[in-house]
Amino acid sequence: MDKKFKQESSNIVKVVLFGPESTGKTTLSEQLARHYNTVWVPEYAREYLQNKWNNERKTCEPSDLLPIAEGQIRLENQLTKKATKVLICDTDLLETKVYSEAYYVGHCDPVLEKYALENTYNLYLLTYIDIPWEEDDLRDKPNEREKMFLYFKDTLEKYNKNFIILKGEKKLRLKTAINYIDKFLEK
Repeated sequence: MDKKFKQESSNIVKVVLFGPESTGKTTLSEQLARHYNTVWVPEYAREYLQNKWNNERKTCEPSDLLPIAEGQIRLENQLTKKATKVLICDTDLLETKVYSEAYYVGHCDPVLEKYALENTYNLYLLTYIDIPWEEDDLRDKPNEREKMFLYFKDTLEKYNKNFIILKGEKKLRLKTAINYIDKFLEK
């Protein structure tokens, strides 16, 4: 059963956009995929939770987290096969773990936690909160952005993940991200 949360092995460079809601992750994922002529893995939780909201007017519950994690890894494994030399991931299971802990009083399902820590990526791009917050049906923490950013940063540090912080306007973020990704591609 647990295998459905595991990454399939690959030799491509995997980059994760990581950070609080409304910090430009999806926009940057699309830009990076276009720049590298590759595919990007969208955030499965967004589609899953939007459908739930549209159909039931309910938000995320702890029972949603494993289906979200399974869908995210399924998408990642499918798109890894279509990627060129780099795969851009709009999120990963570690981000799902952060949200689980932030929303459910420190709780994270042990299966989610196991694979959030076992699945590997070459680089995390931690997006800072200096982009204006945009409201939608799913975003709900406009006044907790700094607290959430620090939680994301602390998580990357706690688990010794390779990351950089992206700040500034979109063009600067894109340029900085490309510079760091190119270093991995040169190896």
